[in-house]
Amino acid sequence: MPLPLLIVAGEASGDAHAASLVRALRDAASETQFEFFGSTGIQMRDAGVEPIVKADELAILGLWEIGRALPKFWRAFDELKRAVEKRKPAAAILVDWPDFNLRLARWLHRRRIPVIYYISPQVWAWRSYRARTIQRDVDLLLSILPFEKDWYAARGITRVEYVGHPLAGAVHPRFDRAEFCRQNDLDSSRPIIALLPGSRHKELVRILPPMLEAISPIQQQRPDAQFVVGVAPNRDLDEARQIVAALAHPSWSIDSLRVIHHQTREALAACDVAAIASGTATLEAALLSTPMVIVYKESAVNWHALGSLITTEHFGLANLIAGRRLATELIQDDFTGETLARELDSLLDPDRNLAMRSELKEVMKRIGEPGASQRAAKIIIEFINKDARETRA
Repeated sequence: MPLPLLIVAGEASGDAHAASLVRALRDAASETQFEFFGSTGIQMRDAGVEPIVKADELAILGLWEIGRALPKFWRAFDELKRAVEKRKPAAAILVDWPDFNLRLARWLHRRRIPVIYYISPQVWAWRSYRARTIQRDVDLLLSILPFEKDWYAARGITRVEYVGHPLAGAVHPRFDRAEFCRQNDLDSSRPIIALLPGSRHKELVRILPPMLEAISPIQQQRPDAQFVVGVAPNRDLDEARQIVAALAHPSWSIDSLRVIHHQTREALAACDVAAIASGTATLEAALLSTPMVIVYKESAVNWHALGSLITTEHFGLANLIAGRRLATELIQDDFTGETLARELDSLLDPDRNLAMRSELKEVMKRIGEPGASQRAAKIIIEFINKDARETRA
């Protein structure tokens, strides 16, 4: 009889990592079949996880959006609880998504269901008090960043295993710059600047406009520059196209801007420089050695409420792993079309561009060898088997 496992993810990146983990667990389980159910995105469903909750219908951003969506979240929480009570999973695997998953971990812990947390919440960056919740409610924490295990150990949390980052060795474009330009009617001999505004609707609304505002000042200095807006796979292409159409400037040449879908890695590999919303895409760019500017903008209300809780010196993952400001970060009020244009233009300097590519390549050696999902799967299976033996004893 298959062994039921609850698996819960809520963000697009968590969905991708969870799907890889599910496949690795199936491959690694020589004697046990697993039956996965939980909160899923598209990729988890493709991996065969039964959706009790569809997480792609819950992706939101900010306090105001959270307030409006609370009834949805409570319904999702209740649906997962009912499924757990009915199926009695051998363990729960919670993937990132801390606002939801840490609350769920507490409920699961009280019912003596082992809690495995894959991809540590970024408590080292903000709301560090959550480490106490992890200590109390999480039985095994699998971290993907090299400094996390020591951070937790310094706070007395030792049930932590570092497995490396799931993207290590996994970020490859499907085709080269020449083919990318051919498919998107671009000139490979001219500079290409990629603009990646994020995977949430509110990120498109807040981050894409100042990105677009950078086009005119850059073109004043570099009339041959070409721009590519990379729309995240979970977003509708028309969302971005509507924003571009509303903000189009008369000075933009007709062949200077493309809006693309499902080609994020290809755009990052093909471009000369990129402006990227802080998140997983910045790590993908770093793994492709793409010089970048890291940006982010919240609503004024959210920034006032949440900004003071941020304790880390850096936002971008490449900078956090490097331990220094390798890529320029333009956050909140520092992020304008003018400041972004200046930084991107500077990165187009051949010497600086080559130097940053070399630095990124060296820093990315720190995120571990390929095979993080397989290592995580092996540890999870050992944990489940050990817990089963102790329960029988």
